[in-house]
Formats: sequence, structure tokens, C-alpha cells
Amino acid sequence: MNKSFTYEEIMDKLKEILVDDFEIESSIITPDANLFEDLELDSIDAVDLAVKLQYFTDKKIPPEDFKKIKTVEDVARAIEELVK
Repeated sequence: MNKSFTYEEIMDKLKEILVDDFEIESSIITPDANLFEDLELDSIDAVDLAVKLQYFTDKKIPPEDFKKIKTVEDVARAIEELVK
């Protein structure tokens, strides 16, 4: 079954995961926030985030694509491409 999401739905879910699972203050989660510098995620957090997004979309972000992701918007755009 293919799931389809709008960019806004993806951003909402991404923010929800970052707030609920990583305890990041919602006010600092902006599209241009850097996952590692601004939100202070580490590489293990990034893998955990990828897994949580995989459950959300039923699709896996290819590792080579995930390595290119730096900002919240990068994550949202990668998910948006996956679910097209």
C-alpha cells in the first residue's frame, strides 16, 4: 500500500518526532535548522530518526541520500521524494 503525504504533513510529523522522541524544543525546529548543529542530534539520533520516518512512510531512505541530509527541510524533501 502506497502512502502519500503533503509537504506540510511530512513537516508536522517530523516536528512531532523531534519534539516527542528527541525532546527538542518545537520553537527551534525550523526548515533551515541544522539537525546536528542547531538541534544537536548525533549520528545515532540520525539513524533513529530515519527508522521512525521509515515506520511513518513504510519506505526506507537510502543511506546515500540520508548522508546528504543536513537540515529539517532536507529531511522533509527526501521523504517527499520517497512517497511520490
